[in-house]
Amino acid sequence: MPGAPRQMANKKQQLQHINRRLTEEERRRHAEIRAAAEKDFPPKRTAKRRPAAGVAAQIRAAREARGLTWYALAKLAGVPNQKTIREIEAGGDATLSNIETLAKALGLRLELIESSK
Repeated sequence: MPGAPRQMANKKQQLQHINRRLTEEERRRHAEIRAAAEKDFPPKRTAKRRPAAGVAAQIRAAREARGLTWYALAKLAGVPNQKTIREIEAGGDATLSNIETLAKALGLRLELIESSK
């Protein structure tokens, strides 16, 4: 049967997933592997950004007060992409029409106030 291993390698094999608790030896080995991987590839240090202020903060606060996720607010407001909401809340560039749409969906309104000189 010299051709048997080659035939097995060529056939598409299905692996069966088995759910079971790890043994203590497996847990220890997995911890060692994770520690070695983190040593070789340390996690990136990300600078924490300050939360956006102004309109972005008010939109986020209103969304969170209503218990809405970005996805739920996007659906409610008719915004096709929840990424738009994340960008607005992070203080990114936003169109006035998107801000108005979100404000309306959250029961808020935009108002222009005369600046004091």
